Amino acid sequence: MGLTSIALVVTEPPIVWTPSEGRIASASITRYREWVNETRGLRLEDYGGLWQWSVDELEEFWASIWEFFEVAASEPYERVLTRREMPGAEWFPGVRLSYAEHIFRGRDDSAIAIHHASELRPLGEWTWGELRARAGGVAAALREAGVEAGDRVAAYLPNIPETLAAFLGCASIGATWSSCAPEFGVRSVVDRFAQIEPKVLLAVDGYRYGGKDFDRGDAIAALQRELPTVARTFVLPYLAGGEWELPPAELEFAQLPFDHPLWVLYSSGTTGLPKAIVHGQGGILLEHLKKLRLHLDARAGDRIFWFTTTGWMMWNFLVGALLSEASIVLFDGNPAHPDLGTLWDLADAAGITCFGTSAAYVAACQKAGMKPRAGRDLSRLDRIGSTGSPLAPEGFDWVRAELGEDVWLFSTSGGTDVCTAFVGGVPTLPVYRGELQARALGASVEAWSEDGRALVNEVGELVITEPMPSMPLHLWGDEDGSRYRESYFSTFPGVWRHGDWIEITDRGTAIITGRSDATINRGGVRIGTSELYRSVLALDEILDALVVDVPDGEGSRMTLFVVLRDGAALDDGLEAEIRRGIREDCSPRHVPDEVRAAPEIPRTLSGKILEVPVKRLLMGAAVREVASRESLANPEALDWFARLAD
Repeated sequence: MGLTSIALVVTEPPIVWTPSEGRIASASITRYREWVNETRGLRLEDYGGLWQWSVDELEEFWASIWEFFEVAASEPYERVLTRREMPGAEWFPGVRLSYAEHIFRGRDDSAIAIHHASELRPLGEWTWGELRARAGGVAAALREAGVEAGDRVAAYLPNIPETLAAFLGCASIGATWSSCAPEFGVRSVVDRFAQIEPKVLLAVDGYRYGGKDFDRGDAIAALQRELPTVARTFVLPYLAGGEWELPPAELEFAQLPFDHPLWVLYSSGTTGLPKAIVHGQGGILLEHLKKLRLHLDARAGDRIFWFTTTGWMMWNFLVGALLSEASIVLFDGNPAHPDLGTLWDLADAAGITCFGTSAAYVAACQKAGMKPRAGRDLSRLDRIGSTGSPLAPEGFDWVRAELGEDVWLFSTSGGTDVCTAFVGGVPTLPVYRGELQARALGASVEAWSEDGRALVNEVGELVITEPMPSMPLHLWGDEDGSRYRESYFSTFPGVWRHGDWIEITDRGTAIITGRSDATINRGGVRIGTSELYRSVLALDEILDALVVDVPDGEGSRMTLFVVLRDGAALDDGLEAEIRRGIREDCSPRHVPDEVRAAPEIPRTLSGKILEVPVKRLLMGAAVREVASRESLANPEALDWFARLAD
C-alpha cells in the first residue's frame, strides 16, 4: 500500500459519563464476571481482564456464554470449536437447537413484547401471546405453501410487528429469512433476492413516509415476474389498513444444526451485486445473547428502541433484544417528519429506556437546536446508542447537555458482515468524549500497520485476529469461497480485515476514523474522512459534507463538497474558516485544494456516504458503473456529481 502510519498525539479526552456504583453492581456483565471467576477459578478484577481472557481463551469464553445464558439444545455439542482458523472455523458441531425457541422461552403470554408506531398507525402494543400466535399463523401458512427447512423466504416488509412475527414463524421451521425495506426499488430488490432463489415472497401493498403514501402494487407484480422461483406471494394490506388473513396457530420449533442458515443479509451494493451474507442461527444466538444482555445490559423493564429499516442489520440486531427480558419498540416512517422531534415524542410516549440512533441523527438534532426534554417526559431514558458512522465529540457534548449527565451514551461500531458491534458500549466503564468505550467480549479487535504489527495509540487497519461465531457461514453462491476470502482475508491471510481505520488507546478505548478504502493520503500522511467531517461539520453553516481526493496528473486534487444551511453562503469568509479548521484539527496537508457547495450528499439507504463512487464518477466512470441507483436514498444527488464530471 505504500502508506505511512503516523502516531497521533496521545492526549486523554475528558470523561463525559461515569457509571454509578449502583449501575455497576446491578449490571449483568458484573454478575457474569463474578460468575466466571467463581466457576472457572479466576481472579478477573475488571473489564480489561475479562476481555483479555475472552480472546485468549476463546473456547472457554464461548462455552461460558452458553452456560451462563442456559442455552437449550435437543442434542449436545461435541466441542466448542474445531479448526481455530479463519475462514473455516466450525462452532459447536453436533448440536441441535432453535433460535426462535429461545426468543419465546419462558414467556408470560400476557406480558408486552413489542411497542410499535408508524405514520399509518398510532402507538400500540403486542403481547407475547399475540406474537406467538401470529408467528404460528405465518409458520402454518409457509408450511402450507410447501416451505421446508433450508428454503428461502423473501420479505419486502417495513419495520412493523407483522414483519417480526413473519421472521419468527420462518425461523421456527428452519426456513432462511431475507428482507428488504419497501422503499427499495425493484432492481435493488431483485439484485438481492434473485441470488437466493426464494420460494415465498412476503410483501406490503404500500407504506407512508414523510406524510406521503407509496403504493407498491406495481413493484410486487414486477418482483413476481423477476423472481421465477417464487411460488406463492402473501401481501399484507398495510397501506389499506387491513390485516394478514392468517389464522393463529400453535408455534412449533424445528431443532436445527448450529450452523443452519438463519438469515441472509446484504452489503450496501453501491457497485455490482451486493454480497449475500449468510449467518447461522447458533452463531447469531450466542452473539446476540452476549451483546444485548452483557454490553447493552438489556433486562426486565427495559424498552429497547433503535431507528432502523428492515434493510439494515440493526433491525436484526434489535430483534436480538427479545432474547432478554426487555421489550422492544418499532417505528416505521420518516424520523424527521413533521420535524426532528418525532422520535423524541415516541421516546416519551413509549417510555423508551434505550434510544438507538445514528451519528447523523444526533448531528442533525444538534444543528437544529433540538431540545428533546422540552415538553416531554424522558425520565425513563437512561441509554443512548449511536452507530452507522463515527459520532463526533460534539455529539457527545450535545447528548450530555440536552439529555443529562446521567444518560449513558455509547457509540458503537461493527458491521452487517457479523451482525453485531465488535467495539462499543460497556455499562461498567466510563465514557471518554469522542471515543468508543471498549472492544466487545470475544472480539479480538486490533489496529494493524500495513506490515501486520499491532498498534497502540496509532491509527491502523481494523482487524479481527480470532474467529467469532457470528462471522458469515459463507456468501450465497460463492461455491469455492473465493469471494469470501477476497472480501475479508486477502490483505492479511487468516486475519479478518474489516475495512475501517481504528485507533486502540492504551486505556482500551477505541476511535474509528472512517473507511480505509476512503482514506485521504496526502504526502504520505493519511487520515480517515470522518476526521475531516468532524472539523467541517462543527461550523453551523454546514449541514453535510463529502471529500474526495482524485488523481490529477502526477499528484491529486482534493475537493471538499459542503451542503449549506438555508441562508448561508460559501463566501471567502466561510471558506477561510473551513480551511483554518481543517489545518488546525487535521493537518496542513489535508486542507482541500477546492471547496464547493453541493445541493446534497449521496447516501445509501442505510445512510452511508458514497465517497468511493463519487471519486470514481469524478475520474470519468459512468453513474451506472459506480452505484445501483435503487440502493441509494437520494439517487438524484449522484446525478449532480455526474454532471459536474462531464
